[in-house]
Amino acid sequence: MEDEESAAVLKAVGRQIKAWREASGMRQSELGSAIGYGEEMVSSVERGRRAPKPEFLDTADEVLGAGGKLAAMKEDVERARYPKKVRDLARLEGEAVDLGAYASHHIHGLLQTPEYTRELYAMRRPPYTEDEIDRHVAARMARKTVFERVPRPQLTFVQEEVTLRRPIGGKMVLRRQLERLLEIGKLRHAVIQVMPTDREDHAGMGGSFQLLKLQDGKALGHLEVQFLSRLISDPREVQTLETHYGMIRAQALPPRDSLAFIEKVLGEET
Repeated sequence: MEDEESAAVLKAVGRQIKAWREASGMRQSELGSAIGYGEEMVSSVERGRRAPKPEFLDTADEVLGAGGKLAAMKEDVERARYPKKVRDLARLEGEAVDLGAYASHHIHGLLQTPEYTRELYAMRRPPYTEDEIDRHVAARMARKTVFERVPRPQLTFVQEEVTLRRPIGGKMVLRRQLERLLEIGKLRHAVIQVMPTDREDHAGMGGSFQLLKLQDGKALGHLEVQFLSRLISDPREVQTLETHYGMIRAQALPPRDSLAFIEKVLGEET
């Protein structure tokens, strides 16, 4: 794992599984056979080297008679599987009262469907393993709780026109993604705008970024480029991003026209 917090969680879960297994008088190979996993997998989980999947914990809980104590760890384990930078960003998004994002190359992460996200991670070079892809997709989907929070935060997004047309994952994946944008665009606390490609004046040529205004009044920026993720806290730098974002929104299509534009692109994909 890539950080101490995740490692500590997995080691604690592994110790619990081992304690329940030994109390039942089972060997690792016997537990593995009973729950449909190999002995090596059970050993890796008990040592905190592998994150057990939900079905592993559910089945082990039943076989070992743990009374729900192992199954109850699923949420903690799932969070531990997420990359640290994603967990940190999710925490900030969970505190935000206002979130704005400009996306220039692909649909913004908070707006993505699971299929679209999976295709993005499958393109990575050097490639991720299937387990790593699953972990990243689950982490990104978990961030979507920002849409369900009460009180509702104000969410605004500006998408480049090209992101609506690039067929990541093929036409069916793109079609469902466009439909998802239309669904989110109808929420009372979410606004989606489109930046047409034919704009001559464009304040977003520096690339994608995100702005977060927290409950305590603090404002932060977030940049993610290639394999780098950077949080911006310097007030002057954040103010510059806020100025750029205001200009980008002014240059983009208004919200109602943007949804009509997305519907038009969706119609072209049929």
